[in-house]
Amino acid sequence: MHDYLMYIDGEFCSASDGATFETINPATGEAWATAPAATEDDVDRAVKAAHRALHEGPWADMTATERGKLLFVLADLLAEHSEHLGSVETTDSGKLAVETRGQSAYVAEYYRYYGGLADKLQGSTLPIDKPNLHVFTTREPIGVVAGIVPWNAEMLLTATKAAPALAAGNTVVIKSSEEAPAPVLAFAELVDQAGFPPGVFNLITGFGEPCGRALTSHPLVSKVSFTGGIDAARQVVANTAQNFAPVSLELGGKSPILIFDDADFEAAVNGAVAGNFGASGQSCVAGSRVFVQEGIYDRFMEEVTQRARAVQIGDPLDATTQVGPLATKKQRDNIEKTLSESVAQGAEIMAGGQRPEGFDQGWYFEPTVVSCPSQEILSTQVELFGPVMSVIKFSTEEEAIAMANDTVFGLGSGVFTNDLGRAHRVAAGLHAGIVWVNTYRAISPVAPFGGFGQSGYGREAGIDAIYDYTRTKTVWINTSKEPMANPFVMR
Repeated sequence: MHDYLMYIDGEFCSASDGATFETINPATGEAWATAPAATEDDVDRAVKAAHRALHEGPWADMTATERGKLLFVLADLLAEHSEHLGSVETTDSGKLAVETRGQSAYVAEYYRYYGGLADKLQGSTLPIDKPNLHVFTTREPIGVVAGIVPWNAEMLLTATKAAPALAAGNTVVIKSSEEAPAPVLAFAELVDQAGFPPGVFNLITGFGEPCGRALTSHPLVSKVSFTGGIDAARQVVANTAQNFAPVSLELGGKSPILIFDDADFEAAVNGAVAGNFGASGQSCVAGSRVFVQEGIYDRFMEEVTQRARAVQIGDPLDATTQVGPLATKKQRDNIEKTLSESVAQGAEIMAGGQRPEGFDQGWYFEPTVVSCPSQEILSTQVELFGPVMSVIKFSTEEEAIAMANDTVFGLGSGVFTNDLGRAHRVAAGLHAGIVWVNTYRAISPVAPFGGFGQSGYGREAGIDAIYDYTRTKTVWINTSKEPMANPFVMR
């Protein structure tokens, strides 16, 4: 059993009352580590440490270039320790080690990208419409940033919040998920090694009540960045009524993949498989609604069914494993319930649909392909966060776009076609923050990421994200040799 500690004001610490909670290895269903359960006092201490670091001491006096160099040091440490961080994330969340280790190494690029942007933030001189006034703007840190990250991509989503926030000169308090907090707790050790001043980066662990509530409503928090579920997001937004902190939300999805008759068939199948079975389907951009044009529907169903049955299920630490366990038993139970109701509605399970044989421990579920006669089927409507692909046939381009947009979500989407005109038409017609054409699940620190509708608002990654962590100050300078006019003498 590994006992992790929080990181507050440059020190590793337990909860003030000593409370802890266990975190479960999804491959075995057994506890493997403990983490502190933060109290309101712990949250208050972390936020006040961040506020103090923002206004006093080394961080407040650093140049933007110096801040950027610290982020480069952190990036190098991340790359160096990616193997260890990936193993921790796999043990804690069940994600494949081949994915988590590679992703941990790639996360370093986000810190490098924003480290490079740290001293590129510029104001502007305004061509004001009044004489003898020199007016310019500057960009300042917005303040203490509260970042709340989910379990399914903690290292990446911590980076998309902390990297731009720190580059812009803010201080941060990250709350990790109670489901799989270990990766970010291990990451805090690298932040400490990188040499960030105390209070600049703080990490707390605990539950929504009281930890999440206390953090997002704290009067010294100036911005909240939340990634997670819709119900929790509503509570976060309600909490910020107390401090008026602006909020960015990256929520769930039920992303469509549209496959047309003229698509490269191999690419389309690979995209659908990657979009549904990659990360065991535990991705907010999982392409779990697959719309296939009628001319290739039967061929597609035959191929993906064979692929699903051939997937290698196993220990996520094993390099040969292609699909590991789900992170929680709750997810598996919800998938089983949803599939049962979907079959009752007229859906047909073509492959999978049950717990694999030989896996008596852990939260494993077979890669599943569901043939759905319409979008009335439950599996096409709810985010399952598991390896379940719901497939629907369509006839025309217009029909495909209409069905794809028939959802409250709007995060990711995919289009597979060799018709350039169609690619542009469909991309323009889809109500989603991301459209991948002839590929799927590609990410980059350069590319903005975010959703429409109930998939949230605000963007992470890209140049614009760093501006969201600043506020504009306008400076007016009177350059006249004459004194300011008497306001009570009218001319």
